[in-house]
Amino acid sequence: MNDGSNDTRYIVDRRILPIVLLKTIEAKELLKKGKASTVHEAVEMVGMSRSAYYKYKDYIFPLYEINKGRIITIHLLLSHRKGILSKVLSELAKFRANILTINQSIPIHGVANVTIAIEIQELTIKIQALLSKLEKIEGVNEVNLLARE
Repeated sequence: MNDGSNDTRYIVDRRILPIVLLKTIEAKELLKKGKASTVHEAVEMVGMSRSAYYKYKDYIFPLYEINKGRIITIHLLLSHRKGILSKVLSELAKFRANILTINQSIPIHGVANVTIAIEIQELTIKIQALLSKLEKIEGVNEVNLLARE
């Protein structure tokens, strides 16, 4: 049995959500967009109780809000030699970057494309300085910031 201390998150298709959760989302959107100025007004517009809204409002939100502004995606072009990716990952860890995903292509003509999504809320260095440090690693041919979410 879960005691509620676990912070596990799930992605669930909205088509299977109970109506009360869908109404909670709708009420939050009305408030966010200024179409309702109070919670009372928003819940009346969607046809739900305030107590149900307050019960669920802090536990349901769009996926794009989970890490908004806290994730960067970088692209690296790495020479196909042992240990280069490991050095990149060590450098990221040194500055408290949290790796979310790593995608690496099969090396072609001695180089591999690597894309890394990184959670940056605990980063101890500015993003541009981090990219510069990664560029200085032997075997890293190119580093680009692809996205900041």
